[in-house]
Amino acid sequence: MAKLILNRLAKDFGTGRPAVSDFSLDVREGGFLALLGPSGCGKTTVLRMIAGFETPSDGSIHLGERVIADAAQALPPEKRNMAMVFQSYALWPHMSVADNVGYPLKVRGISDEAYRAKVGEALSSVRLADYAGRRPADLSGGQRQRVALARCLVTSPDVVLLDEPLANLDRHLKQEMEETFREFHQRSGATMIYVTHDQSEAMALATDVAVMSEGRLLQVAPPAEIYARPEGRVVGGLIGRGAILTLPVMGSERHLEWDELQDTLHAANTDGADILVRPEDVTIGGEGAPATVEAVLFEGERHAVKLTLGNGQTLRGFSRVAVVPGERVRVVIRAGWRL
Repeated sequence: MAKLILNRLAKDFGTGRPAVSDFSLDVREGGFLALLGPSGCGKTTVLRMIAGFETPSDGSIHLGERVIADAAQALPPEKRNMAMVFQSYALWPHMSVADNVGYPLKVRGISDEAYRAKVGEALSSVRLADYAGRRPADLSGGQRQRVALARCLVTSPDVVLLDEPLANLDRHLKQEMEETFREFHQRSGATMIYVTHDQSEAMALATDVAVMSEGRLLQVAPPAEIYARPEGRVVGGLIGRGAILTLPVMGSERHLEWDELQDTLHAANTDGADILVRPEDVTIGGEGAPATVEAVLFEGERHAVKLTLGNGQTLRGFSRVAVVPGERVRVVIRAGWRL
């Protein structure tokens, strides 16, 4: 297995602002990396440069000891030993499931018993062995996505690239396919790079999450770390459902508790530090700071509450008892993170 390294990667389409700028990242060998960011941030462009569909304007891409792309030259996609799963599945409608899965083997000149064995193994790995003779039109969306995964697995790729593969599926199928992706990653041992704008997908699937904004890499870390210790307002705002308060907090501590926060909640928000507060760290009730309920969303096991503090700043929390908009309550912030 070869390590994938992106070295100061850039792509400029001549539109006035580069799509990707100074992007450097060592992808963990055999890891599952999620490229996360809003639409237009450059994550799909990075994926396409890795795949070989776009040539870098600057920087280089390394796979093991090989330079597979830079501004001067680029190895063709079929020479990179990578596989890609598209949002639209990209299956040939006139071919059977088995023929779709086996097509990359035919391109490589593999036939007869070796061909049948590899196709059968790939279909079994995604639980579609009984569907080998069907056409894509006879399958559900989740089953088509499994066919696309089997087509990736059949060539034993070094790197699997996934471009928002769950975007067209409903919530139930997304959860089912997330489990399929985890099984696929464990079974194949391949390095996987997964583009998404859905943070819940990224957090559920990835061993590492790379957050992008406006063509730049802002932070890369394991999901638990990037959730607990985000760097900057953009990452803090993208990850989780927290609120960012501006508070006159003294000192240099980054993890803050109620003792450091309670006296700052009455101050005006014109100056101070950016403090990320997660809703699970907000307790409604007790001897806390006064707040007004602005909106309530019932989520089944709890109520998600939007609150306004006395200084006009917005906070989010959870409550197990019903509250109503306009109600005056008190809140305690058990923990906050200085961005």
